[in-house]
Amino acid sequence: MYIHLGGEKIIRAVELVAIFDISIEQSSKLSKQFVAGAHKRKDVETIGEEEPKSIVVTKKKIYYSPISSSTLKKRAHHFAANG
Repeated sequence: MYIHLGGEKIIRAVELVAIFDISIEQSSKLSKQFVAGAHKRKDVETIGEEEPKSIVVTKKKIYYSPISSSTLKKRAHHFAANG
């Protein structure tokens, strides 16, 4: 199964590790360090031109998505329940 993250980006559901609201980047020191490390490794991709609303962590990459974390979680849950 696949999950649409916004724009033209689609990932395989099995690659998904976590979905966070964008606010976690400012509220958690650990998340800041995690994202900073991914930036250094060039493992971060911003989807589209819109302001990011969520952070999607996969096994290989971090995506900044313009779709809200609640919407993405519903999509992921839908595939998990029906997959």
